[in-house]
Amino acid sequence: MTQQAADPVFLYRVLLTLVAPVLLVRLAREPKLAPERLGLGGAGHRGGRMIWLHAASNGELTSARGLIGQLLAQRPEARLIVTCNTTTGRALVKGWGLGRVSVVLAPLDYRWALRLFLRRWSPGALIVIENELWPNRLSLLAARGVPVLVVGARMSERSAARWRRLPGLVSTMLGTVSYLSAQDAGSRGRLIGLGLDPSRAGPVVDLKAAPATVGMPPRTGERLSALFPRASTVLAASTHEGEEEIILDAFARAFRNRPELRLILAPRHARRGPEVARRIAAAGLAFTTRSAGEDPGADTPVYLADTMGEMALWYALAGACFVGGSLVEKGGHTPYEPAAFGSAILHGPHVANFAGIYAALDAAGAARHVRGAADLCALFQTLGAEDQRAMADRATAVMADKQADAAGVAPLVDALIGHIDAASKKKERPDA
Repeated sequence: MTQQAADPVFLYRVLLTLVAPVLLVRLAREPKLAPERLGLGGAGHRGGRMIWLHAASNGELTSARGLIGQLLAQRPEARLIVTCNTTTGRALVKGWGLGRVSVVLAPLDYRWALRLFLRRWSPGALIVIENELWPNRLSLLAARGVPVLVVGARMSERSAARWRRLPGLVSTMLGTVSYLSAQDAGSRGRLIGLGLDPSRAGPVVDLKAAPATVGMPPRTGERLSALFPRASTVLAASTHEGEEEIILDAFARAFRNRPELRLILAPRHARRGPEVARRIAAAGLAFTTRSAGEDPGADTPVYLADTMGEMALWYALAGACFVGGSLVEKGGHTPYEPAAFGSAILHGPHVANFAGIYAALDAAGAARHVRGAADLCALFQTLGAEDQRAMADRATAVMADKQADAAGVAPLVDALIGHIDAASKKKERPDA
């Protein structure tokens, strides 16, 4: 085998070439998205220092909201181009209405698409939120002397085991990273074990420990509060395929014994609304749908919350919240937001994304670990107002400790700016 053929990045590029026809067919079916995915989205660089920030979707972007605000405040001459992988994430950033922030879908990891994107935006640095490391993207930036700064990096033992099967690829990618702050000590250690230079590993900072929550819309909230008594309302938040059937089975059984129960079912992806509606109907439960503008009545125990940007409202209405992505292997979603709204937290076994905080919550009796429909059904029937308040109070105490640790965000921003400034000065003085 030749040296080039053994190169892991070369093999990755061969694989990309093989799947290119499939990706092009998909783009042909979504012509409005194609320019952005091909590196041609947005108005492009319009003066000032440009920083590229990339995050996968809503959760990662929400965690980065405070960091973005601090970056803009400390560098008033800077502009941000934010990229993400989903249209819902793009809509979230647009909804922030930040004057010096542009947002487009991320370019595909083809060198020609990336070159078009880089020519269009001319970023002086890339800030990656969590795990979005793409080989071509990183190698092109490294070749141009653009620093890659990773924040909130996460690496579970399971993911690390997979990456160990591709040592050449992962070490090459991590070799392009100028600075990395992991979200927990375990992730930091595993990333160093996979090839990250320890001198480039910054302090552990969990961005999600201090999420930017928003208040409940007053008029809508007041009207719906009368329809959803908090102590008897449960929220299934950010659910995935394979979870709704379990939740609906548990709720249907509990509802027969506790007819005052109400369920707000909020799928992770609003586009799955029709599919989830069919599952609710199959469970024999009456329901109304938020996206259709329908309000629940006395005879409708389930409310399908298939809209974006209203999760704060659902947290505020529910005395108990099952956090999705945890009954299936999605790693679990954030417990910080339901805790911030005083909602008792229920979760499944798959919480690797937030393993530390869930372990602390469970140990303090601030969250309940469920294994399936039987556990959920029992909690739906027995978890009353007093228990909900007690769990919420314990969660508040646990979160206070975690959020004190999140004070590291300010020094983290200083470190990022230091790397960005150093790269900028080096470009101004190439002989430096």
